[in-house]
Amino acid sequence: MMGERRVAQEALFYEFSLERHVPTEHWVRAIDRFVDLSDIRAHLRPFYSEIGRPSIDPELMIRMLLIGYCFGIRSERRLCEEVHLNLAYRWFCRLGLEGDVPDHSTFSKNRHGRFRDSDLLRELFETTVRRCIAEGLVGGEGFAVDASLIKADANKQCSAEASEPVDWDDLARTRRSVREYLDTLDEAAWGAASETRPKFVSRSDPAAQWTGALKGHAFFAYATNYLIDLDHAVIVDVEASRAIRQAEVGSARTMLDRTLERFGLWPARLAADSAYGSAENLAWLVHERGIEPHIPVFDKSQRSDGTFSRSDFAYDHARDLYTCPGGKELRQRQKVYRTERPLVDENGLMRYHASKFACDACSLKPQCCPITPARKILRSIHEGARDMARDIAQTDAYVVSRRERKKVEMLFAHLKRILRLDRLRLRGPNGARDEFHLAAAAQNLRKLAKLLPNGTQVRAA
Repeated sequence: MMGERRVAQEALFYEFSLERHVPTEHWVRAIDRFVDLSDIRAHLRPFYSEIGRPSIDPELMIRMLLIGYCFGIRSERRLCEEVHLNLAYRWFCRLGLEGDVPDHSTFSKNRHGRFRDSDLLRELFETTVRRCIAEGLVGGEGFAVDASLIKADANKQCSAEASEPVDWDDLARTRRSVREYLDTLDEAAWGAASETRPKFVSRSDPAAQWTGALKGHAFFAYATNYLIDLDHAVIVDVEASRAIRQAEVGSARTMLDRTLERFGLWPARLAADSAYGSAENLAWLVHERGIEPHIPVFDKSQRSDGTFSRSDFAYDHARDLYTCPGGKELRQRQKVYRTERPLVDENGLMRYHASKFACDACSLKPQCCPITPARKILRSIHEGARDMARDIAQTDAYVVSRRERKKVEMLFAHLKRILRLDRLRLRGPNGARDEFHLAAAAQNLRKLAKLLPNGTQVRAA
């Protein structure tokens, strides 16, 4: 027998509880336990006027942004629609059933004003780090650092070649991203990171770096730099920079110093890839910060033409000389000059020379220096730190660090595949910082919800 057709009827009274409607195992409940925005009003109070019409609740906007970054909702226009329709999101945002969702343009106005002036998103991220520390998820003994490229909101069609003159001052009058680019020309993580000019410069977002580092089609990109604790892969700091190695190394130093200043965390060891294994960076870690570098040494002295490499020469620390496989000595001074020359060049390298007379009489000359009169060895003034890193690389602890370092790469994969941050929506250095701070805060909140489920099995939304 066919059932009767049901027609929705309006009722005079409804009894509906939003608290009971949201399942106990939903992700928003797990994340909400670790979201503490009680100090946000005091933090923003100096940036609001004492008179005038009341503004939209800043806590509501931050909660909506967290929903967007935690669940991969990239568009703020779509975020407003999702919060309007989704009861679980309404519960998280404290809107109830009848609360009004703010217009999407409100986020842009506050982001370019109060949020950046007060550095609110940075404070939000650091709040998640403090909560992770309080919950015992940060050991503080071993850290790992790495960078990943994120495509910028720029394309080649709206770009200029490096040799093409561009009136940046004129563009800065109408484009916020150009003004931010001009303001960061002297910063170590941006304009001052390298004097090498890229092949193309974007007119819409000139701080973005033209790069072909992914071995495919080149594109404009920023670099997000993560410093993580190796115990549970908690992100303890995040930094935006240009997508070049020098800027990424400088960002690692900034994050290590800031982590010590803000949270009192001083790691005993740091794991990273060979991009961070330059002599200067290793010396900074060892001599200035006392951190063990579990990092491959960036070394180009190994030869592939069958002749002796630098590793085939033995260095005598006491006598400050090298001994070649044939038993001859290489010194910094083989003869006395009328005008004494410096022992160290502008690149921090010392040169050890063999005697031409000794090399001519040596039977190993075809294997050592077949096309030069005598053999020469370059040694960095930071070679002691490089030797320490080489010695660490032979230990079992280094093998463990190399395996644990993959945790930061997994965070980048999660960032791009799950949170969908494979391309930036905002332009300029400040836009990149805002997106990276929110994404790192979302990842830490999801980490807390996963590791501390409060006795329930957390499921995806």
